[in-house]
Amino acid sequence: MLSACLALLIATMTLGVAIGSVPVSPAQVWHVVIAGIAGHPPNTVAGTIIWQIRLPRVLLAAVVGAALTTAGSVVQVLVRNALADPFLLGVSSGASVGATTVLLLGAFASLGVWAISVGSVLGALAAMAAVFLVSRTGSSLSPTQLILCGVVMSALFESVTSFLIFRGNPQATQAVLFWLLGSFGLASWNQLPIPALALAAAMIYLLAQGRALNAMAMGAEPAASLGVDVHRLRRNLFIVTSLMAGVAVAVSGIIGFVGLVVPHIVRLVVGSDHRRVLPTGVLFGAGFMVLGDLLARTIVAPQEMPIGVITAFIGAPTLIVLIRRRPYLYGATQ
Repeated sequence: MLSACLALLIATMTLGVAIGSVPVSPAQVWHVVIAGIAGHPPNTVAGTIIWQIRLPRVLLAAVVGAALTTAGSVVQVLVRNALADPFLLGVSSGASVGATTVLLLGAFASLGVWAISVGSVLGALAAMAAVFLVSRTGSSLSPTQLILCGVVMSALFESVTSFLIFRGNPQATQAVLFWLLGSFGLASWNQLPIPALALAAAMIYLLAQGRALNAMAMGAEPAASLGVDVHRLRRNLFIVTSLMAGVAVAVSGIIGFVGLVVPHIVRLVVGSDHRRVLPTGVLFGAGFMVLGDLLARTIVAPQEMPIGVITAFIGAPTLIVLIRRRPYLYGATQ
C-alpha cells in the first residue's frame, strides 16, 4: 500500500508540474528535476517554468496535504470524534485573524514576503493557547470541553476576521477572501523549509507514539490502564496538531475537508493501526492535495480557482458516501 501511494504521489506530482499554460512532457520534467538536484537546473524557458514556478508549488501542495491529513488523523483520536478535523480546535480561525491583520492593516510589513506567514502562525499559536487554557479543568483536559471551547473560540475569531474585512478597503478585502479559500499561487522555494521540517518532526514524534495513539482510540480509561499518561499525551498531541495546521495555513490559506475526509479513506484501506495510518496518510494526503491544486489551476484556466472550492467539491460527497457506508462511526443507532 505504501508503494502504491508513493507511485500515485509521484504520478500526480509529475502531472502537476507538466500540465499548465505552457505544457511540458514528463520526460522534460524529470530531466529538469534531476539537473536541479545536481545543482545545475537548465537555463531555458521550460527549465525556469519547471524549477522556479511549478515544482515549488507542487512540493508545497504535497507537504500541506500531508500535514493536514496527519493532523486530522490525530485530532480524530484526540477528541474521539470521527467528524473532527484540524480546524475544529480554532487553529484556522486564529490563523485567519493573523493573516487578515497583515493583509488589511499592514502588520509585520517589514518582514516582506514572510509577513503573512508570521501573522498566521502567531494567530494560530494564540488560538491554540486560548483554547488549551479555556478548556482545562485543573490538570485535566476533557475531549468534550476541548471541542466545545474550540467551536466557541472559532466563532469568536471568525467574527474578528469579519470585522476586519468589513473595515478594510475593497482591493485588500478581495485578497483576504481569496486567501481564506486557500491557494498555492504564491508558492516559492523559500516557503518550503518550515512546513517540511514541521511535518518531519511531527511524524517522528507521532510514529514513536503509535501504540499510545491506538490505545487512546479506545478511550482514556483503557489507555490509562495500558500505562499511557493520558493527560500528557493529550497535551502533546494538541500542541503538535495545532502547530502542523498553523504552519500549513500560513503558507496555503484555509483548505477544508482534507484533514476530515482523507484519514477515513486511509483507514478503510489499511485499518485503524496508526503505525500504518500515519505513513500511508502522508503519501495519500500529499497526492490528494497535488491533484486538487492541479484541478484548481486547470478547470477555469487561465484563471485560478481557490483550492478550498475543489477540496469541498470532492470531500463533501466522499464524506456522505462514507457516512452512508459506515453509519455506526458517525452516531447512527439501530
